Amino acid sequence: MPNNIYGLNKTITKNLVTSTDSGKIKIEYDTAANAVYGLGERFCSVNHIGKNLKNEVFEKFCEQGEHTYLPIPFYHADDGHGVFIDTSEAVLFDFQKGHFSITLEENADYTIYFLYGTAKEIIAEFIKRTGEIALAPKWAFGVWASANRWKCQQDIEQQMELIEKYQYPVNVVVIEAWSDEATFYAWNGSDYQVTKGDKGLSEALIRYNAPWENPKKMIEDIHQKNMKLILWQIPALKLLDEGQICPQHLVDCDYAIEKKLVGENMDGTPYKIPKQWFIGSMIPDFANPATRDWWFLKRKYLLDMGVDGFKTDGGEFVHDLNTKFYEDVPGKEEKNLYPAQYEKAYSDFVGEGRVLFSRAGYLGAQSTPMHWAGDQMSKFTELKAVLNAGLSLSLSGVPFWSFDIGGFAGPMPSKELYLRATAFAAFVPAMQWHSEPADGQFAELLKGNGMINDRSPWNMADVCQDESIITMSTYFANLHMNFLPYFYEEAKKCVQMRSSFMKHLYLEYPEDKNVTRIEDEYMIGDLLIAPVIESGANGRKIYLPKGRWYDIMTKKEVLGEQEIFLEVSLDTIPVFVRDNSAVLLNITSEGLGSFVGNDIEDKHLKLLLTGDAIDYHYKKEDGTEFIMSKGKLMKNTMQLETITLPELVTKKRT
Repeated sequence: MPNNIYGLNKTITKNLVTSTDSGKIKIEYDTAANAVYGLGERFCSVNHIGKNLKNEVFEKFCEQGEHTYLPIPFYHADDGHGVFIDTSEAVLFDFQKGHFSITLEENADYTIYFLYGTAKEIIAEFIKRTGEIALAPKWAFGVWASANRWKCQQDIEQQMELIEKYQYPVNVVVIEAWSDEATFYAWNGSDYQVTKGDKGLSEALIRYNAPWENPKKMIEDIHQKNMKLILWQIPALKLLDEGQICPQHLVDCDYAIEKKLVGENMDGTPYKIPKQWFIGSMIPDFANPATRDWWFLKRKYLLDMGVDGFKTDGGEFVHDLNTKFYEDVPGKEEKNLYPAQYEKAYSDFVGEGRVLFSRAGYLGAQSTPMHWAGDQMSKFTELKAVLNAGLSLSLSGVPFWSFDIGGFAGPMPSKELYLRATAFAAFVPAMQWHSEPADGQFAELLKGNGMINDRSPWNMADVCQDESIITMSTYFANLHMNFLPYFYEEAKKCVQMRSSFMKHLYLEYPEDKNVTRIEDEYMIGDLLIAPVIESGANGRKIYLPKGRWYDIMTKKEVLGEQEIFLEVSLDTIPVFVRDNSAVLLNITSEGLGSFVGNDIEDKHLKLLLTGDAIDYHYKKEDGTEFIMSKGKLMKNTMQLETITLPELVTKKRT
C-alpha cells in the first residue's frame, strides 16, 4: 500500500487497489454508497453518483456544465466515509455505483486522507485540516446591488436616488467599471504623475475628472446612506487595446518583468494568457512576497479613501502548464493554486472589517469569504445549475456564497424567472443582482429601454412594463433583511462548528433514505427552504423530513416524513420552520416583508418561537442576553420580545 494514503480502515484496506498505467496512477475501491457529495462548486449535480468529474479550475462563460471555477478535492459518501486529496494537481474522480476511483498523474505530489463519521463530522474535520472559516462582516450578509454598465459617478448617484425612491434596502454597492481598464487601480479619467514601479499612488497627488469627478465624496455619500462600496479587480497586467495608451501601465509592466513579479514560461520570459479572457496579458505571481508588496502598494490609497473591499474576479488564467511561478512551482500545480493565492493575498491586504467577493478558488476557499457563482445566462436551467452549485459548495466546506439574480448574461429574464430567482436569493448568505456589460457578448440579443440591461427591480419593471416587479422584489429584499439577524447568528455557528450555511437535507437527516434524492431543498438553521426553479410552475412538491413543521407564510402545521404539493405564487417562497425552534427576526408590526431599511443594528428584534421545549441562548455585544431552557425563560436582560407563529403576520406584496 502506498505510504501517502492515510486513515484506511479494514473495509477500505481490504478492497483498495492502486495501479499505474500509461503515466497515470489510479486508486480505486468498492463502496456501498448511494450518494456522494462535495468536490467544490458543481453546477451539474449535487449527488455525484454516476459522474466522472475533474478537479481543475476552469473558466467557462455561462452554462458551466461539469466545469467549475472552484474545485475542491474532497468528497464524502452516505456510507460514512470521506476522502480528502491534499494536492494542487488535477485529479479525475469516477463515482460509479458500488465503485469509486481516483486518478492522478504518475508523478503527482499528493496525499490521500480517508475520513469517517457523519457528513457533518467529516466536513468539520476537512475544514480543520484546510483552514478555518472566516466570518464576513454582518453587512456583507445583506443586499448587494451591481451592474457592469455603471461607468460614471452620475450612474451611481442615479442608482442611489432610485434605491431611495423605491425604499429598496441595499447594504453593498459594487462598481465594476470604475478604473482606467489599464492599471485597474487608478480611477478612470484621473490625472496623476507617473510613479516608478516601486512607488504607490497618493490621493493628494491625484486630480479627478469625469467620469469620476469626486470618488472620495461619492464614497462618503454611500457611507452616509449606510451602504458599503466594493470595487472590481482582476489579476492581470493587461495587454492594452489597440490605440490605448497608459504611461503608468507601461512603467508597471516593465518593472514587473524586470523584478520577475509575474508568472513565467520555462525559458524565463513572461507568461501571457493565451486564450479565453484577457488574452496576451501577464499575471502577477501572488506566491511571491515581493509581488504582493508591490501590487498592494498601488492599491492602498483605495482603502485609505474608504473602499470596503474588492470583487476579486477571474483567477482562472493559468492555461499553459508549461510555465513556472515563485520558487519554480510548475504550471500543472499553479493552475489550481493561483486563484487561492490571489484571494489569500487580497484577504490579507483588506484585513478585518472589509470583504472579498470572489469567483474562483481552491483549497482553503472558506478562509476568504465570500464567493459567488460566476456567469450564468438568464434561463431557468441556469437557475437550477446555480442551486446545485450553492449546495455542492456548502457540502464542500465553503459556506458563504451568492449568485446573480435572474442571470448575468443574455436576453433579459422574464418576470417569472426574475421573481423566482429573487425569492431564492432572499435565502442565501448574500442577496445580489448584477449584469454583464451593455456591450457584452450577448448585446445583440438584448431588448429593453436604450439597451439598458441592469437586473435592478426598476429596470426589470421598465423592460417588462410591470411595476409589480418592484413591489415584489422589494418585498423579498425586505424579507432578507427581516431574517438577517437569524442568518448572521447561523453564520457565526458555521465558524464555531465548522459547518455549512445552506445545509443539504442529508446533513440534518442522514438516517432518512429519502433525502439523498432531494437536490432542490436546503436548510438554514431550523428553516427549510424550497425555491421554485422550474419554468411555468404554479407550485412544487416538497419533502419534509421527520418531525412537526410549520409553513412560515401560511402558518399551517404539517407532519414530516412525507411529500406534499404546495401552490406557490410569484410573490412568495416555501419556507418551513421546525418545531421547537427559535428564529431571530428584525420586523416591524407589519411582520414579514416589513421595511426595516438597510440598518444592521436590528432595532426591531423579535424572537419567533415554535413549540414549548425550546433551548436558546442569544447574547449581544453589550452583554445583555436572552436564555431559554426547555421552553422556560431563564434570562432576558435585553427585553427581547417573543412571538408565536399565529402572531406573525406577513405584509401584502401587491
